[in-house]
Amino acid sequence: MSAAVLPTPEQRRRLEAWRWSTFVVCLVGYIAYYLGRKNLPAAFPLLGEELGYSNTDLGLIAAYSEVAYAIGKLINGPLADRFGGRTMFMIGLAGTLVFNLVFSQMTHLVGFILAWCGCRYFLSMGWGGLAKTIGHWFEPKRNGTVMGWVSISFQFGGVVSTALAGAIVGAGLGWRWVFIIPAGLILLMLLWTWLGSRAAPQDVVEDVVFGGNDHEGRPPEFETEGDEDGHPIAIIRRLFKVPLFRHILVFSFLTTFLRSIFFFWTPKFLADVGMDTSSAIFSSTVFPFLGAIGTIGLGWYTDRYARDGDRGRAMWIMLSGLAVSVFAIAAVVASAEPSTFVIVILLGVAGFCLLGPYSMSSGALTLDIAGAKGAGSCTGMIDGVGYAGGALASFGAGYLSDVMGWAGVFTIIGVAALLSTLSAYFISRVTRAAHRAKAAAQP
Repeated sequence: MSAAVLPTPEQRRRLEAWRWSTFVVCLVGYIAYYLGRKNLPAAFPLLGEELGYSNTDLGLIAAYSEVAYAIGKLINGPLADRFGGRTMFMIGLAGTLVFNLVFSQMTHLVGFILAWCGCRYFLSMGWGGLAKTIGHWFEPKRNGTVMGWVSISFQFGGVVSTALAGAIVGAGLGWRWVFIIPAGLILLMLLWTWLGSRAAPQDVVEDVVFGGNDHEGRPPEFETEGDEDGHPIAIIRRLFKVPLFRHILVFSFLTTFLRSIFFFWTPKFLADVGMDTSSAIFSSTVFPFLGAIGTIGLGWYTDRYARDGDRGRAMWIMLSGLAVSVFAIAAVVASAEPSTFVIVILLGVAGFCLLGPYSMSSGALTLDIAGAKGAGSCTGMIDGVGYAGGALASFGAGYLSDVMGWAGVFTIIGVAALLSTLSAYFISRVTRAAHRAKAAAQP
């Protein structure tokens, strides 16, 4: 291969067109992932009503599938580094489509669990593939803004999926169509991904230098030389040498624990406190909708105003707001006549304060650490550890709601929110210390 060169004006126009086409495909494509993922929580109230499942039973579907998702993250993240982000993204879409259709035909709890575990395994391919692809196309100074916008895909995807499920339920089509209709939309997205995206600039113009997160600004512990550097095992070894990465693993466990409770249980929680099923499904969209606003705002802010590259300071400030809102929900639910209106408002505040910091861990911070070269492995490890916490949360919330009520559950969530705030504070300290050490080492 010849040495890399700068693109000509005509090549740059082509590259810019493909850059933004790929960006839009990733953004909309991950919304499609959520069409085949967030439909399960929306179906929980109906599965409880029609099939008689308790929250504990439904929690088993959530918990086992979270474990499958965590395992998939650990496996498929490194595979994205090995075989390409776009390839893994498309395989994940295809598997999600198939297993949504399989789930729609199940009739027993064991079948539901197995089908959704298969679905979540393929769903685990999406984010690592997306992060690696975006990392190839955009320069490091835009990590926060670009990944902030891309991250609204899973916030807005939650809104779209839940609203679609609410419309299906409102039309009286039944819970099976909550999975069949999204499968058809995912098929269309799969075709668009194939036609409208490219894995890297080099797939458009060979040997070109254009944007990219491959080599700029990585921590010194992550930088080595040699052809073996692209091997997933070598990447993982280098990641564990980076203190910031180790702190992000803890942060991911805590914030995914929190997010999984809201993700799986908000529609059922609202139904349990007095809303009808359709209203509960639609009202639950306030959490991801305001979360999308928080995600974009945090990414933009930290790109422009974070001193010493310290994204953690804004993260822990936002998470302190999460703790306040969650404890307030617990107090409202425990009152004699809980106001569902107030609860929905507080859920929106919680979404705004949680989802921005949560998306940082496997978004901008991933590219800050590993760039495009190691994005798949980095997101795989971070999300794999995170969804171990998610598995604990998704079953535990259902079980505890049956045992001690939702007020008790939200009190526990509040404690977890405080721990997440502390974890983000330590990320801030480690980032600033690393920046000072790097500055002191420069001549």
